[in-house]
Amino acid sequence: MVNKFKTVCLTAAIASSSATFAGGLLTNTNQHVAFNRMMSREASIGIDGVYYNPAGVVFMGEGSHLALNWQMAYQTRTIKNDYKLFTNNVNNPTTPRDFKGKAFAPVIPSFQYAYNKGRWSLQGNFALTGGGGKCTFDNGLGSFEKIVGETAMGAIGLARAIDNKLGAEMFTSDQAFGKNGSYSFNSYMHGRQYYFGLSAGAAYKVNDNFSVYAGLRGIYATCNYYGYVEDIKVGNMPLYKVLDPSKENSANIELSCDQSGIGFTPMLAVDYKTGRWNFSAKYEFKTRMRLKNKSVNQLPSIGNLDDNLKNQMNKVLTAKFMQAGLPQEQAMIKAEQTSTNVLADQTVVATTAGLKQQFDSKINKAIGEYADGKKIAGDIPSLLTVGVGYSPIDELHINVGFHWFDDYNATSYNNRNKLLKKRGTLEFNAGVEYDVTKKITVSTGWQNTNYGLTDKYMDDKSFVVGSNSVGLGGVYHITKKLDFSVAYFHTFYDHVKTSETVTLAPGKSYTYNSDYTRNNNAFAAGVNITF
Repeated sequence: MVNKFKTVCLTAAIASSSATFAGGLLTNTNQHVAFNRMMSREASIGIDGVYYNPAGVVFMGEGSHLALNWQMAYQTRTIKNDYKLFTNNVNNPTTPRDFKGKAFAPVIPSFQYAYNKGRWSLQGNFALTGGGGKCTFDNGLGSFEKIVGETAMGAIGLARAIDNKLGAEMFTSDQAFGKNGSYSFNSYMHGRQYYFGLSAGAAYKVNDNFSVYAGLRGIYATCNYYGYVEDIKVGNMPLYKVLDPSKENSANIELSCDQSGIGFTPMLAVDYKTGRWNFSAKYEFKTRMRLKNKSVNQLPSIGNLDDNLKNQMNKVLTAKFMQAGLPQEQAMIKAEQTSTNVLADQTVVATTAGLKQQFDSKINKAIGEYADGKKIAGDIPSLLTVGVGYSPIDELHINVGFHWFDDYNATSYNNRNKLLKKRGTLEFNAGVEYDVTKKITVSTGWQNTNYGLTDKYMDDKSFVVGSNSVGLGGVYHITKKLDFSVAYFHTFYDHVKTSETVTLAPGKSYTYNSDYTRNNNAFAAGVNITF
């Protein structure tokens, strides 16, 4: 039962690691204000093209071009769980239950730079290519509480086996574990993930209509996860009393893990201009990432369960026999014999052995991803983008775009990526930009994101859901060489519902339902400078 607590604590923090922005599972695509206000930038010619259309940047005028951007993003993640055992929570005996996480990134900077000379364009880009914020679950997760409830049921099962052999209420009494599986605990999870990307590359204008680009992005990942499960109580019995009564924190679980890693992304792109049309494509190769852990984790031990149960029984039985008139020494001997016989009972032995075997067999799985010194897989998937732009008149620009993220082949811990559909993530977008006057440009756009999700992939410890995003904003052209942009976009997320049957014992099954969704808002501002 303790091992289940460890599994939940050590994996729940990953819920905060998925990106707060637009893009694939581990890729942020909103790296310039222009995206926030228009969504479709793959076929645009501008300084933001250093990320979206690097081959097209060479068609800008000669000289230096610089973009400085600021973004702020706020996201909530909500999982509604319905599980019968939640009614055993003495502090909140309700089901279904909403579990909410809040992610806030107040300052997300990025910059793009290009130096154009003749047929060449030398370019650099800095942005958060993945992650981008912190997320906190003040009350843990539904999977957290699910395991707590199941552990309480396991505890009273062991208590019942002991007391049946003993012929008296000891661990099933109201002062101990009780009989109905009631529980209480405190939990907290907090995590952050930042993937900083710095790229450099060059575009070459083959002729007046066609250009090519090649570049390399270096990525530095830094992540931190902290969480705990403490004050675990089944009935009126603190769990630590059967693990190590001398230490009140012996049943507590604490996770404190820092992760870091470096990866590199080769990139290729092309752009073709003809009349009022522009066509572009870009391909980013898969980024191999291996994150190294530095951890200080506190984990409980189940190895002394037999001895601690015996000590508990000896104390209670000695007092009982003394009250019946036995001298202390004889009472202690009789208590020792009785507790030894009870714990040697086949049913009791099988129950405690089962708990130990489960602990030993799953301990590596429980702590594997966050074990100190270990390197874990966290690849960023390859990405293909295609864009088409059309200007029916000089003042109006219409774009459409497509993204394909090969998430299925981007290796993650325990190959969880193989639970996705092979087709990967698909995104479609469209945007319109209109020059109202020589000083003011307004724009709006839309993007649809469709992940290749399966029910097996969905997990409140790390989940995504399909969405539709809309953005709007404008540009004020202060001078011919200085632009100021503002933007806002909101994401409307789908609901993904899953259901599973949990069998706790022969003939005793419950249904665990989940409903996943998110809510996201982002604001952005920036300046484009030519000099």
